[in-house]
Amino acid sequence: MPASSASPASLHRRLLAARAAAPTYPEVGATREARLPEGYAQLRRRIHLGHGPDVLERAGRYVLGWGSQLGSGFAVHPYAPAEEGATILLRLSLPGLRRPRLVIPCRVVWTVDEPDRIGFAYGTLPGHPECGEEAFLVTMDTAGEVWFEVTAFARLASWYARLGRPVAVLCQYLAIERYLAAVATAASPTGAATPPEATPQAPGRTAGPTAAPILPAPGRTDGRAATR
Repeated sequence: MPASSASPASLHRRLLAARAAAPTYPEVGATREARLPEGYAQLRRRIHLGHGPDVLERAGRYVLGWGSQLGSGFAVHPYAPAEEGATILLRLSLPGLRRPRLVIPCRVVWTVDEPDRIGFAYGTLPGHPECGEEAFLVTMDTAGEVWFEVTAFARLASWYARLGRPVAVLCQYLAIERYLAAVATAASPTGAATPPEATPQAPGRTAGPTAAPILPAPGRTDGRAATR
């Protein structure tokens, strides 16, 4: 199961183990492609953020700073802007518990920082309840319109995750909506210039959805979530 202890010593041990591990799926970097790998649940969701380079820059810096994750209740350890090859632990507080309980290992598999697109993707490592990859990309089209898109492919990696698949589908749908909302808020003129604090929630607070696998939205049976 995903690790549940979050002491500094245990985080350090898990981070070292994650850094030494290989991704748990062979199609590393495939979220760059228009066609996602077969055999996985697939997801593409995007929203319109606004117009012009300023919106692209504001939203892109927020995304590279893990803003979509931090704004959705996750903590990132160790915290630093996304960089290709970096291994991190996503920590998630579950409602009703006093301390962060889930510790989920991931690796940044690509980043892009260009005049018309900014973002990154991370892939799963051993200990993650899924196998697959998720990308977060801000783009500006030829008309100057700016968009934020989440692209993912994954399958559940463990028996306990598969047992809870209906709940996992709902949690993923809610998580994606929170990712989109966090970046939309940051991209607005009155939005946050930087991501939320990178430290875990204080004892007694809860944040974010429950564990968020990459699965189709409720009501879909074709392996894809709706794109708007």
